[in-house]
Amino acid sequence: MKIRIIAAAVMVILSIAGIVLVSSHISSADARALQNQQPREVYLVTVPIAEGTPVEELGESLKLQTVPAVTVPEDAVTSLSEYKGKVAGVDLKPGEQVLSSRLVDPQVLEAPGTIPVPKGLQEVTVQLDAARVVGGQLKAGDTVGFFASFPEPDRTDMKLHKVLVTSVQGAAAAEAPAEGEEPVAGSAPPVPEGGMLVTLAVKADTAEEIIFSAEFGSIWLSHEPDDAEENNNGARMEDFK
Repeated sequence: MKIRIIAAAVMVILSIAGIVLVSSHISSADARALQNQQPREVYLVTVPIAEGTPVEELGESLKLQTVPAVTVPEDAVTSLSEYKGKVAGVDLKPGEQVLSSRLVDPQVLEAPGTIPVPKGLQEVTVQLDAARVVGGQLKAGDTVGFFASFPEPDRTDMKLHKVLVTSVQGAAAAEAPAEGEEPVAGSAPPVPEGGMLVTLAVKADTAEEIIFSAEFGSIWLSHEPDDAEENNNGARMEDFK
């Protein structure tokens, strides 16, 4: 009789413990979901902003917008006062959020072809033919999609999205028109000759993936702006047979 009573008591205790654990898990999940939906104010570009525009002159071209926290990048600017003395490092387009990586010291623009590395990131360089670098038309400040192909198992995957380019070396400069001549409308830029060095700003684990791809596979970069869709599923050779 005592054994039955003890067994019944143990079952009751275990049931209560199970209910408490499930309730705790549900509460934690609800808290995380709520945190992702909490509103945050960010600066959105309302009219085009030219590269080199001082931060102090950005006010009329921006608006504060309240958006869910889950849509806000880690380096989104929430206070312009923290960036006094800086300028737009690239052209900013309407609809995009203002990111700290796009606001640079004026001296940076005096050395074209490079932008500073965002805080917490490191740089890694890959050497690619012009055809693998959007025809050689990438420039510092662009963001790219990173594709890697491997012979086994004959597969191409988009490994990384919207990786910041901090430097491009080897691109051919467009020839200036002769004195008295007007530039030809719609003329294509020159195709770079030889390899190009593209430097990317990434975290350490991402740098490992880039280096591995360069060592054992082949790499292609796409120009992937902020509003590009991220719907890659990977492609196998048999998909094209």
